[in-house]
Amino acid sequence: MNLKLETERLILRPLHLNDADDMFAMDSNPKVHLYLGNTPFTTKEESIAYLKNVLQQYEQHGIGRFAMVTKDGNRFVGWCGLKFITETENNHSHFYEIGYRLKEEFWGKGYAYEAATKWYEYAFSNLKINTLYASAHIDNKGSRRILEKIGLQLKNEYLWNKTIPCVWYASK
Repeated sequence: MNLKLETERLILRPLHLNDADDMFAMDSNPKVHLYLGNTPFTTKEESIAYLKNVLQQYEQHGIGRFAMVTKDGNRFVGWCGLKFITETENNHSHFYEIGYRLKEEFWGKGYAYEAATKWYEYAFSNLKINTLYASAHIDNKGSRRILEKIGLQLKNEYLWNKTIPCVWYASK
């Protein structure tokens, strides 16, 4: 995948297997998984498996989650991007979803909003999609604020995986 996007402070580039250490540092933090409904990673192999899944998404759908790295210092912030979802979620399937995950040290600095704004623009300008979706844990106020700030509207509440209370967003 050759796509690379830039924001004022970030480079958004495809994830690679050599991002496994940074991914593990992020995904092994229980605070990062507080609203995700999964458990923190306990081995680097879990990060490698996640990355292999992302690489497969690039091949199958031409899009996926991208690494966010700082322009000043090339520090791995986390990931953000679009994912083409083929499974059914909240009575939808075969749709584009925007999402992000950051290392705790980068929370509250505007990086998720900055990257999500760029991906929102890319979805409509380059992919020419009709609707962009997102979901968040009902109690994840920070993520919900970002989704609303980039232009998504709250549509409904639902249970993800029949157990986790979530909110569903869609573009206008």
